[in-house]
Amino acid sequence: MTRSSASGDGSTVTGCPARYDEALGYWVVDDPALAREVLLDPQTFRPDNAVLAHTPLSVKALRVLSGVGFALPPTLANNAGESHRPIRAAVARFFSPARVAAAEPLTRELNTARVTAALRALADCQQVDLVQAIAAEPPALVVLHLLGLTDVDVPALKAWSLDSLELFWGWPDEDRQLELAHSAAEFYAWLRARTTAARKAPGDDLFGVLVALGLTDEEVCAVGYFLLIAGQETTTQLISTAFQRCLDDPGTTVEQVLQEASSVPTWRRITAEPTTLGDVDLPVGAPVLLGLTGHGGPADLAFGIGIHRCLGAALARMETQVALDCARDLLSSVRLAEPPPMIDLLSFRAPAQLVVTSSGHKAV
Repeated sequence: MTRSSASGDGSTVTGCPARYDEALGYWVVDDPALAREVLLDPQTFRPDNAVLAHTPLSVKALRVLSGVGFALPPTLANNAGESHRPIRAAVARFFSPARVAAAEPLTRELNTARVTAALRALADCQQVDLVQAIAAEPPALVVLHLLGLTDVDVPALKAWSLDSLELFWGWPDEDRQLELAHSAAEFYAWLRARTTAARKAPGDDLFGVLVALGLTDEEVCAVGYFLLIAGQETTTQLISTAFQRCLDDPGTTVEQVLQEASSVPTWRRITAEPTTLGDVDLPVGAPVLLGLTGHGGPADLAFGIGIHRCLGAALARMETQVALDCARDLLSSVRLAEPPPMIDLLSFRAPAQLVVTSSGHKAV
């Protein structure tokens, strides 16, 4: 499996149900049935490596992170212990079906305003980046609303999120790692400050709920760190991919995108003991990379399954559907002005930009 196919380009690889990829350093599992089997057995296939840095961090990067007390103890995605259930239950309340449904009008309002502005710019013969103009901010604003968080610098959150994804799932060299580590440390310091404020004046927002649960500062920050990234940046990427697909095929649906080219095409596990997967024997401590999309499995597998299924699955579906509904006419009247650069990480893949021009004007 090549680096790009590991990131979910939709290619189907035949052969062994589990095979060791020396370049990636993982046992790769593309068969949807086997991926499902792994996700449903978190005691044998533990999530301990789910949020570890794919590229080992340099000493300089680690020093930057340790300077702010950066730590990611087991909480949600990387937790198969007894503490997982109460933490998940506390966070799940923010994403209940009723709350997600109640957030749809806000989602539609945010998207409509951005599509209107993009159409105005296109009418003035300007090029528009659909990622920044439409897909970027609504998911962040919606999840912050659901989590009860105010006074958040949304552009900073978006930058922190992309940098953290690259730091933990990318291939940065030491110089780039140092840049990314400074960004991650800044984000973590912000999380620490919000946690401290919640201890002084408890409320009913995310930090208040986690503090009231009796979590340590490190556990609160760990939940906040990846929830605030996964709760919005992966949705921005899913919307961006849906937009890209609709430029080629206007009839593209959310379910097709999830099945064929989700923004989270792979996920990691590690074996807790020697085990057999399909007809392949895996040793203890074997890192496993699961293909979640692009291999003929159901769309729902893109959000995982079992005790670690994505808490925001319904929210991401709703937001992507609303974005497509609002942008459908725009997407039918534009064309790409240039090939889109891609976010191409171990477990995240999407267009970084979608620069378009009106179909009535010559592309540059």
